[in-house]
Amino acid sequence: MKEELLKLKHISKAFSDKQALKDINMTLSAGEILGFLGPSGAGKTTTIKIVTGQMVQSSGEATILGSDTRRINEQIYEKIGIVTDASGVYEEFTVYENLLLFAQLLNVPKERIDHLLKRVGLVEQKKQLAGKLSKGQGQRLILARAVMHQPKVLFLDEPTSGLDPTTALEIHRLLLELKKDGMGIFLTTHNMEEASKLCDHVALLNDGKIVEFGTPQEICLRYNSKKQYRILLNTREKITLAHTVENTKKLTEWMTDDLVESIHSCEPTLENVFLTVTGRELS
Repeated sequence: MKEELLKLKHISKAFSDKQALKDINMTLSAGEILGFLGPSGAGKTTTIKIVTGQMVQSSGEATILGSDTRRINEQIYEKIGIVTDASGVYEEFTVYENLLLFAQLLNVPKERIDHLLKRVGLVEQKKQLAGKLSKGQGQRLILARAVMHQPKVLFLDEPTSGLDPTTALEIHRLLLELKKDGMGIFLTTHNMEEASKLCDHVALLNDGKIVEFGTPQEICLRYNSKKQYRILLNTREKITLAHTVENTKKLTEWMTDDLVESIHSCEPTLENVFLTVTGRELS
């Protein structure tokens, strides 16, 4: 059994004019990336604030590393990392100085800084002022700072929002490395493609309520009511076939005659599922 790092039981949060969260239940284990997915305003950031002790839920129980999130102590904060829209850097400090400051605050040997700079690809920017970094470089610096102390749990709120595809891919690689090292990662995003690539389990959130939960593949197959296959023949002809006995025989003949260049199933994407379940598009 993997260590259970985070557990939410029947979490709800009400503000004066809105019910932000409604009966949220989920767990996060060590060495797992859990995706909390939904459009802006669905309740993703509110959930992070509750589980990191920045906000108190209206009802329900939430624990992190065995402690009630309403009473998180300093020892718990030393074992978690957080990257949100509010995370910033000291722009008048160099990249190295930013990390050195937090290494000193967190009692981390400064030798770890160079190791982190390599992992996030900022070795060449080591002496550069943080305020002169590109958005992608700045995001990598914030991520490096968040994992400086090798936390057991990492919270990421839209970590690749607005980044170019190359930078986003670099961050994806780092997250998968951290997961392999045993870190539990709680990822909020409205990027369903990103979630499909990274997450072991995902929760689809709409209007503060979880409308689907499971592995990305499980959820997509659950809604694959219209089974079809996309075929590319070596004549460059593209054909979509329904899953029938007759078409199965036809496909077998094509494969026997070595006519099939590629074949793909047509199950819906997470974004398709979200639209089906909620009637809403992601934004």
